Amino acid sequence: MALRPEEFYDHARAAADDERRLPLARMTGWDISPFEQDGLRVAPLRPPVLPEPPRHGEDPSDCGSCRDRDEGIWLNDSWRLTRITGVGVPLVLMLHPREHHDMADLPDTLAAELGVLSTHIVRHVQALPHIARAHVYRIGDGGAHLHIWFFARPVGQAQLYGSWLPVWDDLLPEYPTDVADADASIVADALVASLGGRRSAAGEASPG
Repeated sequence: MALRPEEFYDHARAAADDERRLPLARMTGWDISPFEQDGLRVAPLRPPVLPEPPRHGEDPSDCGSCRDRDEGIWLNDSWRLTRITGVGVPLVLMLHPREHHDMADLPDTLAAELGVLSTHIVRHVQALPHIARAHVYRIGDGGAHLHIWFFARPVGQAQLYGSWLPVWDDLLPEYPTDVADADASIVADALVASLGGRRSAAGEASPG
């Protein structure tokens, strides 16, 4: 059984200093880290907050993803794919079920579709010129409606390898919109060819 919230906090607090600051993560010493360790410090560890605040869209009637269920660069009966704007890497896409589900309550039929669809999206993103890898992320702390992130890593940028990519994305200048739009269209067309569904011009979304 997992530690209770107060036990987890006490366990972590025991490793912190008098200001409740944990040691720097080993990741900050990796050569792909966007930060130098000198002068970097960890924020003070805060005690648990219970109950946790509700996520956006816990109530389907107030869910932005449900309101936008017909918007995307690609759609089929069950899923929609959007392009996230204002990012620094070449392309960020987000996959949403059109009905209100989180991953834990996703019906088995949709779960099976998610695996196949995610594979096709990764395949088509990685087929784009000058893209080395498509990273796939599911977090879910901010929104109750399932949303899967796909980050395109540019080829040759060794500092952008691995788990630091979303941080680098937030540091980089905004990627040219026209280039990202064109690449998103290529991915959407490839999905239509490989899995069906339909294209849509209205498919951009801001990070949230």
